[in-house]
Amino acid sequence: KDHDDFTIARAAQIQIQERILSYSEYARDITGSENLVFMGGVALNCVANSKLFNIGWKDIHIMPNPGDAGSSLGAAALELYNTTGKKVKWDGPYLGHNIEGSYPIKKSLASLKKGELFGIANGKAEFGPRALGNRSLCADPRGPKVKSKMNVIKKRQKFRPFAPMILEEHLEEYFDMPGGKTTAPYMQFVARCKKPEEFPAIIHEDGTSRVQTVNKEQHPSLYKLLKAFYKETGCPMLLNTSLNIKGQPIVNDKADVEAFTKKYGIKVHTSD
Repeated sequence: KDHDDFTIARAAQIQIQERILSYSEYARDITGSENLVFMGGVALNCVANSKLFNIGWKDIHIMPNPGDAGSSLGAAALELYNTTGKKVKWDGPYLGHNIEGSYPIKKSLASLKKGELFGIANGKAEFGPRALGNRSLCADPRGPKVKSKMNVIKKRQKFRPFAPMILEEHLEEYFDMPGGKTTAPYMQFVARCKKPEEFPAIIHEDGTSRVQTVNKEQHPSLYKLLKAFYKETGCPMLLNTSLNIKGQPIVNDKADVEAFTKKYGIKVHTSD
């Protein structure tokens, strides 16, 4: 039965990729643009997004919350422009509930030294379904048993991938990005890892990873954490997945943190 399910899923993926490529080519034909702005829930399909570069798009722009939930921000931005002529200033995806305190760099490094899986819940929650460092479940991506441990905690199938968040300046050293992209801050594309044997926890069955790049301007504190881990280990990335269990909402406030820790026994660092 699993084989049948996988076959159906593969067929559906192929069909949707073909439709996306076809529609985007039509959009290019009628606009003449080399750049694509892609929205809708289907824009969360990282595999399909990556294949768009195969048909000649120069660049692809996708907001971190492209589905129906993100339409609220789009509607507000449109109304602001229509009534005042002003444009919304986009400072990043961290727009949600704020957990105050200094970013837990020291505590996170201590957990990594012990080989622990741990959570980070600090600052404003991410706007969208991707955890990007403020509501993340993290681990050292080099451990051979990390993926299986994480799957048990997250109650996910063994083939499901986890994502690396990597220092942007080391991206090309470890990953072949589609379209030659040098940045991917919102985890929207898949890339083939050049050294998969070194990072088994973040490699999918097909040898790819759903990459999140981090630079100093985008998230200074997360950048400092990754930089410190790199200085200590030579590894410029961490495993990153959303701080939740399958079917449960992402941890939002301190009450959620306490409930999460009590139920699952996982350390969640909210500050240093």
